[in-house]
Amino acid sequence: MIKTPSAARPTRVRIWILFLILFLSVVAYADRSILSISGSAIKDEFGLSAIQLGLILSAFSWAYVIGQIPGGLLLDRFGAKKVYGVTLALWSLSTIAMGFVGELASGMTTVLVLMFTLRFALGLIEAPAFPANARVVIMWFPGAERGRASALFSTAQYFAVAIFSPLSGWLVSRFGWEWPFFVLGGIGVLAVFVWAACMREPRHHPGVSASELNYIVEGGALVDIDASHTLKARPALNKKMFKTLLSSRMLWCAYIGQYCTIALSYFFITWFPVYLVQARGMNIMDAGFATIAPALFGFLGGISGGYLSDMLIKRGWSLSWARKTPYIVGMLMAASLVMAAVIPDNVGIIAVMSFAFFGKGVAAGAGTWTVISDTAPKEAVGLAGGIFNGISNIAGFVTPLLFGVIVGLTGSYSIGLVFVGLHCVVAALLFLFVMGPITRIGEAPTPEAAREAQEEAHSI
Repeated sequence: MIKTPSAARPTRVRIWILFLILFLSVVAYADRSILSISGSAIKDEFGLSAIQLGLILSAFSWAYVIGQIPGGLLLDRFGAKKVYGVTLALWSLSTIAMGFVGELASGMTTVLVLMFTLRFALGLIEAPAFPANARVVIMWFPGAERGRASALFSTAQYFAVAIFSPLSGWLVSRFGWEWPFFVLGGIGVLAVFVWAACMREPRHHPGVSASELNYIVEGGALVDIDASHTLKARPALNKKMFKTLLSSRMLWCAYIGQYCTIALSYFFITWFPVYLVQARGMNIMDAGFATIAPALFGFLGGISGGYLSDMLIKRGWSLSWARKTPYIVGMLMAASLVMAAVIPDNVGIIAVMSFAFFGKGVAAGAGTWTVISDTAPKEAVGLAGGIFNGISNIAGFVTPLLFGVIVGLTGSYSIGLVFVGLHCVVAALLFLFVMGPITRIGEAPTPEAAREAQEEAHSI
């Protein structure tokens, strides 16, 4: 009897699936971040103020937040493959349309309205992307590998900045501010076909061996959450589930913790390049290249945080402290970015930002999406991810907008840096003193979680 390839040898198809969602996540982050590279040129060409530019930069996140719960519900109803594919196509077309604003607008007011509208549309359409990533990780990865898997797709922002910031800076300086939108939108359209061809459920993927499937299932992966029979049989969500997800102290600490990491991310992909040009005197191309080092260190930190967290679990640490410890340490490291306010030279600025974003990467790799993967109710994975991403991404419009207001009113970037740095300290304190044990909602606590809760109660 001739064995099929999937039965004859062990496989690691889940790794290729992980790289696929990493690729799509890079495209998503690049689409939302290229406005910061083109921002100075747009500001100069159309005569926008710092506050107006901050409003445009924040538009994406207004819609991104609004779209999270509907996006999560769509994922729970139709599954990741369909929802991700459709939204990827639509947000890529929205990105391309952004490059035509100069042709369509006749004055500053029209430019402001069109750019805000297109960025708002991009955020609304892109909303299900990261909850879909978390859903794919829960589907394909056992618990002992979930930290590393979540860490990798969480580092997409750093890949996007490291790869596309220099490219976008070159395109702006060589061809004009419109071209990054054309190029990135075109890549997104091509990515739709890659996703459609490669994404499958574990049980139905032709390349998965029996041994890999058994390993995934026995490790606790929810391999059937996107199966057609599961989607059809899933009971309608009710107010009780919403109340559960919005009343958990553990989850609220995760929501706020992610809010704080998102605040750092959006400072980096919106105002940091503008800061380098406006306050540090760099040209647009140099500013694009200057973001590479912090982005690479952020990526290394993200991978390190995920590996460290999974390693601590294998060495016998409780799930709670294996996830929380790297997060706390990483966010305290990230607080060092306030030093940029007093460092006189640009090399020192890049060095301190690199250290800070390594710490932020460690925190994000261990304690943000990984926690949601460990705690989301089985029947509401998409909704839990949507609420988590929706609440946390409020920082996506608050941070760019308030940073712009601070710069506009005070004329100083230093106060803005302190504002961003304070998020790190708040998040670390919440995870350390308030969060409590990490356990899956709707399941009985593990003996370790019960013991940790009892110890915490005695300490209080």
